[in-house]
Formats: sequence, C-alpha cells, structure tokens
Amino acid sequence: MDLKAYLKQKAALVDEAIMRYLPAPDTMPAKLHQAMRYSVMAGGKRVRPVLMLAACAAVGGNEKNALPAACAMEMIHTYSLIHDDLPAMDDDDFRRGRPTNHKVYGEATAILAGDALLTEAFILLSDARINSDVPPEVLLRVCSTIARCAGSMGMVGGQVVDMESEGKEIDFPTLEYIHTHKTGALILAAIQSGALIGGADEKTFDALKRYGGAVGLAFQVADDILDVVGDSQALGKSAGRDHARGKNTYPALIGLDASRSRARDLVNVAHQAIEPLGEAAEPLRAIASYIIERET
Repeated sequence: MDLKAYLKQKAALVDEAIMRYLPAPDTMPAKLHQAMRYSVMAGGKRVRPVLMLAACAAVGGNEKNALPAACAMEMIHTYSLIHDDLPAMDDDDFRRGRPTNHKVYGEATAILAGDALLTEAFILLSDARINSDVPPEVLLRVCSTIARCAGSMGMVGGQVVDMESEGKEIDFPTLEYIHTHKTGALILAAIQSGALIGGADEKTFDALKRYGGAVGLAFQVADDILDVVGDSQALGKSAGRDHARGKNTYPALIGLDASRSRARDLVNVAHQAIEPLGEAAEPLRAIASYIIERET
C-alpha cells in the first residue's frame, strides 16, 4: 500500500476535525486558545489518531465514528508534549521545528494550555451528541481506557519514573517500564479505543491489544535510536538531548545494534498479532514497519 498517501489523507482528516472541535482562536481567553492551537496544529504525524482510525477500520467499523476520540487522543498527546518541554522537565526550546509553547506564550500560559487540552479531550470524549453513533457503554469504556493510559498508571507515571531515573543506572525492566508507560500507553490506548469503537469481539480485541503494546514500545525504541543517529533539523528538535540530560535509553543501556534488533523484534510481534485480520489490517502492518524505518 501507499503508506505515505494513507498517512497524509488520515492526518488531514484529523486536522480538519480538530480545527472544528477546538475553541476558536478569538474566543476569550484568546491567548489561551491560540496557545492550544499553536501546539496542536504544529504539524505532527498524528500517529496515535491514525492508528485509532486504522484499528477501527481493521475490525469492520466506520472510522468516522472514531474520529472524535482520535482528536481527543491527539489533544492529550499534545498536552503531554507542552508540559514535557517545560524548564521543569526537559527544558526544550524547539518542537516540530519551531519554538516550544512556553517560548512563545510563556511558562504559565503553556501550563494552562496543556491543562485545557487535557480537559477539552474529555469533553470531546464524553459528548453524547458528537459521539451519537457510538453506544454509550462503549464510549464509557473508551473514556476509561484512555484516562487510565494517560494517568499515573500510564503516561504520567512513566514520565515520573523517567525523571527520577535521570543520571542513575537502572536495570532493563525499569527502562521497559518507563517506555511502556511514558510512550507506549497512549499508543496502546489508541489501538484499544479504535477496536472498541469498531465493535471488535474479545478475541480480536486481545490481538489488537498485543499489537498496540508491541508497537507502542517499538515507537519509543525508535525514538531513542533517532536521538543518537538523527539530524536535529530533520527531527524538528535537538538531537542528543537524552544523552546530555543523562536519560536512560535503549542505546545507552544495551547499545545501538541491540536496540535496532529489539525494535525489529517488537514489530514482528505486532505483525504476528494481527495476522488473522488479513487485508483489513494492512495499514496497521505498514505503520508498524514505518515506525522503525522513519527518520523523523
């Protein structure tokens, strides 16, 4: 399949919907709403929402029914990036090739823009009118799934352990905990949510859950590798930051070659998990491969 065209089409679909769902930039307080849009519309690859749409379609669902949840997922991801870039955490000046939110709007507004995006996401997820084609019990399960993967038992918990581990020697299980939670949890939530909205049976849901877990971890392994070998201009952020901050990464712990091998193994696990889904899962297969082949 033409993955590049597929990703472009689905990202455009998500972008158009997000523009509709976010408060207008001139709505009071205008600075806050402009800051929210600044980061959400900064040109990300939309990996998480696209995976949600692909999972929904793979089980025979209508991907349009998953679009609001997909947009909510991108809002949550963006909030995490805004906060991650703050001086109290990674202190990054650039994200996706342009100044980070706090460099443009100030730290206080950046914090509040992240808070607002997180809240806006759950307004969108819980709006029965917008999600009228999704059964209420399914919508509730999707909300719970995303909340758990975003909170202290998921992304936020992984971020805390990541910060606590900076400059320290950790073991491999701790490294996998950090990556599985900090990055992998939201990707897993995207896959699970798409499967739920698409009406997957339990067997298929479990298969997609295995796929999501493997792909989520592979994504972060690939990010770790890119921080070592990638180009700052291509990445849209400073390469080598992980090493400079004493962060624990796969290359730092097991080396580049072993990291590349680990990423390939994870993608193979992902491919095997969705083999029974046949041709309908081709976008998911292609995205899994793309995750470890990308250069940005």
